[in-house]
Amino acid sequence: MTDFAGHPLVVGVVPGQSPLVALTAVSLARATGAPSLYFAHVDTARYADVEHPDGTVTHLSIDPDLDDERWPEREAALVQLVREWMAGEDVPWHFRYLAGRPDRALTHLARAVDAAGFVVGSHVRRHRRLTDFVNGSVSMQLSHRQHRPVVVVPLQVVDWEGRAPWE
Repeated sequence: MTDFAGHPLVVGVVPGQSPLVALTAVSLARATGAPSLYFAHVDTARYADVEHPDGTVTHLSIDPDLDDERWPEREAALVQLVREWMAGEDVPWHFRYLAGRPDRALTHLARAVDAAGFVVGSHVRRHRRLTDFVNGSVSMQLSHRQHRPVVVVPLQVVDWEGRAPWE
């Protein structure tokens, strides 16, 4: 176990994500004394060719015939999104654009920066089978495949009476 005090947190980022994940990570960082947040997006259409000691990766397209050179635009849009979330916050942050399997990539980053834990949003897609839920949930994969705690931020609220009115 890595002590929370003095160690950063890794925060999963996906396009269109609610700022609630970032706000939760900021609150947790303040409460635990985390010195910084590492926001990370994992591009599953690419794979990590080289994993660097600082948690960054050199990555390539999974399909060499369809080499996707638009990833820098996606990265820039995500960095801008995080910049907007973190405007006015006093917690330092970094961004990493990763590649491959999300649980594997986020675990590599956490190990590289000696993170105390993860903050990720809940899985909000509708699932038809339990295996779809389990295979599609990064939080589930992280909680089963590495030793750091995973804080899952609920992004879809359902009460016992029915769906929340804002959804």
